[in-house]
Amino acid sequence: MTQQPLLAVRHLKMHFPVKDGVFMKTSATCKAVDDVSFDIQPGECLGLVGESGCGKSTLGKTIIRLLDPTHGEIRFAGEDLAALRQRQLKPYRRDLQMIFQDPVESLNSRHTVGNLLEEPFIIHRQGDRAQRRQKVSELLDKVGLPQNAMERFPFEFSGGQRQRIGIARAIALNPKLIICDEPVSALDVSIQSQVLNLMLDLQKELHLSYLFIAHDLAVVKHVSDRIAIMYLGKFVEFGQADDIYRHPKHPYTQALIASIPIPKPRKNIQRMPLKGDLPSPIHPPTGCPFHTRCPHVQARCKTEAPQLVNKAAPGQPQHLVACHFDIEPGDEPTPPPKHATRAA
Repeated sequence: MTQQPLLAVRHLKMHFPVKDGVFMKTSATCKAVDDVSFDIQPGECLGLVGESGCGKSTLGKTIIRLLDPTHGEIRFAGEDLAALRQRQLKPYRRDLQMIFQDPVESLNSRHTVGNLLEEPFIIHRQGDRAQRRQKVSELLDKVGLPQNAMERFPFEFSGGQRQRIGIARAIALNPKLIICDEPVSALDVSIQSQVLNLMLDLQKELHLSYLFIAHDLAVVKHVSDRIAIMYLGKFVEFGQADDIYRHPKHPYTQALIASIPIPKPRKNIQRMPLKGDLPSPIHPPTGCPFHTRCPHVQARCKTEAPQLVNKAAPGQPQHLVACHFDIEPGDEPTPPPKHATRAA
């Protein structure tokens, strides 16, 4: 019997109108998230990787309904959250939480840590003051903070400690799914591993599911069961973490992996740096969205958008790729047509 996914996202879109002029009329549409579908199983960590501006954080905020989706379904435990009003979402807030990227901005500096961690219990009317304080004390123990942190303010802590406070707030109500929006990108490298290990320990202890958003593929591989590669609001590759890391099939994924520093200075590594910047989601390229930067671009790529297709070998886990061609790492770029001329 197939296990029902904890989260099932179907054809999700998040479009923002672009308004200008004296009367602020809509002149264009920014397609931040454009037709995305995926599942997250109970206890699974799904990594979401892509460059800044590709729509990762927007996707996370839309799933948790900080943003109202333009189109699509967000089925959590069988209920379509996209169809619910804000007041109807309150019971689901206990099971859906978020860890924000910036631990400074996400914590109210005017409240003590004790008040910050007690607030979720007050909102959902759980326990009296003594019981709430006892739960706050247990949360501090779980995330490795001293008990005297309860009476201190967020600005009295380091960046790593503030992120631990954010994690404690996210797990306060024993959620089922946590959206992790680049939770370690603002931390020193020496602190990142500590926070990542803490999150992995909490996942096992509390049976949590994660949507782990980051731009560092090496960090995502460390914590994820599966990985989705996002480019310009769309998924271009999706599969098992080890499979994508060892056998990337999309040119964009190959470029991301090739850019990861390897601590072997004498090893000869073939790099494939990406040229140009991420195109505007307001005016995305026709055909394949990656064709303006792809070294293997061909005529078909400019007119026909590829669909996610399973390119895994028979009997192997699903490996979805949105590319018209089978390109292996290290393949030579497609030479330009003979009639092409060098730009001045």
